Amino acid sequence: MRAVVTGGAGFIGSHLVDRLVGDGHAVVVIDSLVRGSTANLSGALDSGRCELIEYDITDPRVRELMASSSPDVVYHLAAQIDVRSSVADPVHDARVNVVGAVAVLDAACRAGVGQFVLASSVAIYGVTPTLPVTESAPTEPLSPYAASKLAGEIYLNQAARLHGMPGTVLCFGNVYGPRQDANGEAGVVAIFADALLRGRSTRVFGDGGNVRDYVYVTDVVDAFVMAGSRPGDGNRFNIGTGVGTSDLALHTAVAEAVGAQQVPEFVPARPGDLRAMTLDATAAVQRLGWSPRTGLDDGLARTVAWARRRVALEGRV
Repeated sequence: MRAVVTGGAGFIGSHLVDRLVGDGHAVVVIDSLVRGSTANLSGALDSGRCELIEYDITDPRVRELMASSSPDVVYHLAAQIDVRSSVADPVHDARVNVVGAVAVLDAACRAGVGQFVLASSVAIYGVTPTLPVTESAPTEPLSPYAASKLAGEIYLNQAARLHGMPGTVLCFGNVYGPRQDANGEAGVVAIFADALLRGRSTRVFGDGGNVRDYVYVTDVVDAFVMAGSRPGDGNRFNIGTGVGTSDLALHTAVAEAVGAQQVPEFVPARPGDLRAMTLDATAAVQRLGWSPRTGLDDGLARTVAWARRRVALEGRV
């Protein structure tokens, strides 16, 4: 199989590329390297089955690259992922997440791609009266980021009607694991682990009672692979554990994995933060055959072990 992975040098994307290459597939990665890193792809690039093209996804050359690559499946993960950045600069957010998604989708349609898998976010649901949330819940984007991710799904659905593009949308909870960036807003597991390993202070917003659904990165990769190997029908599948973990409980669990005793600093709640969000993945279980295989304690242990090696390596430089 031939695959194109946009954002393939990033956190989730690089894990997907590793899986595809390990399964013997040929992969073309399109990544601007603004957030991604070639280090994430070192093993894949050494395999000889992966090629990295340093393009912005809005670059007109993406259309030519898609045509020459003739992929069987396109996995679209490239995105602007910072909610607060989207609020500060919604135009940039829309350029990457809406115009970029449309550009990749258009290139895929013109190339006759057989399957298109789009990465979405739990943010599209907004505040919901019932948890865990199902795919039938109304969507209520509360940020430009959430609106832009939902827009990508709408464009994919119209491409299916207009061009017959087979597509699948995967809507993730809070993904965590090795290679996640500890800098910036996203990735609280990485932020906690990095700070605790370095002996730095940590912060919890509000009373620490906000609840999120944490899903391990290799479980997410399983969902991508399963979605890419079936005919797309435009459906959205929630990818989460259905289990909620509060910010304070997560901090305690990460501290235990690190072996630290530090108590976090409590700072004022951030305006607009959801109080709770968990995902019902029943549809993914029944129709994709997917289920989360990694418990939080195991996933945190793996993530902290990776972060510990990175911090130790930086200390020797």
